[in-house]
Amino acid sequence: MKVLIGGYTKNASEGIYSLPFSDQDEQARLGQAKNIIKIAGPTYFQKDGDLLFAIDKPNDQEGGISVFKLSNERYEKVDTFLTPGSSPAYVGINPQKHLLYTANYHTGIISVFRYNEAGKLTLLDTDTHTAKTLGPRPEQVDGAHPHFFDETPAGNLVCCDLGNDTVDFYRLNADNKLEHLATYHNEAGFGTRHIVFSKDGHYFYVAGELSSKINVVKFDENSWEFENIATYSTIPVDWDQHNSAAAIRISSDGRFIYVSNRGNDTLTVFAVKSDHTLKLIQRISVFGEFPRDFNWDKSEKYVVVANQNTNNATLYLRNSEDGMLTPIQHDIAVPEGTRVVFD
Repeated sequence: MKVLIGGYTKNASEGIYSLPFSDQDEQARLGQAKNIIKIAGPTYFQKDGDLLFAIDKPNDQEGGISVFKLSNERYEKVDTFLTPGSSPAYVGINPQKHLLYTANYHTGIISVFRYNEAGKLTLLDTDTHTAKTLGPRPEQVDGAHPHFFDETPAGNLVCCDLGNDTVDFYRLNADNKLEHLATYHNEAGFGTRHIVFSKDGHYFYVAGELSSKINVVKFDENSWEFENIATYSTIPVDWDQHNSAAAIRISSDGRFIYVSNRGNDTLTVFAVKSDHTLKLIQRISVFGEFPRDFNWDKSEKYVVVANQNTNNATLYLRNSEDGMLTPIQHDIAVPEGTRVVFD
């Protein structure tokens, strides 16, 4: 097993790095990072077998997605789709349908692509978010900012818009066109960033980047009725410095939620109670600064967080019974990391 980490390439990073991983419980370790794909700004990427889909920012004029295929232990570029302006901030994927979803924070555009076995991309449709319910914070007043675009439990599509403080739902119809279905509004200034869903598909949990909060919402994916259940802070009540929440994940059994805090520089862990409300059970250091992304292996036994500003990663052992994280290795050198994938 290995861990892939990509991120910004503003300083020392050359793209995407691979770190060998040894699975030995408390003695598990990540090895030295090795650059495996030279690419500009792969701040998010997804994998499907031997295919890797990465954000690419080759120059100041355009950005988009590049596709790489693993052959003879080397990744070779097989396709690129670029558009004028900034590159996307998020890439979602459905390997079964061979569909790829991107959200562009700066241009406001969400896109759906199809890809074939060789990794060739075909753009199916796009939608452009506009300034409808912009929040009051400085990061919101300049327009819509889609930060997430992926699938719901029922196979619809969902987009988190940081600028508008909204969660927007779509359907990809038989003609491969996006149809808007419904909108849920977070509180003004929430900074809607990323979302996860309960195991039963009747609740979702939204991470607010600008508010450092998680909003728990009950919803019906047929009638599109929403019920705001509760909101929780991801940082201590006495924290008075800057913080922005980033990645959010829910364990496959639906019992625990994890979120990263950039500023407070922690991972916050919540237990999901029987009524889907949350209980804070842990807040643990990331042993670095600005943890944008973290991820776990298929067993969800090991967690790796990448710290963008301190060029390091941290490895934790996760207890599946109580959800708690135990750090077992830190100060793992990797430059400018913003995305973590176990491979």
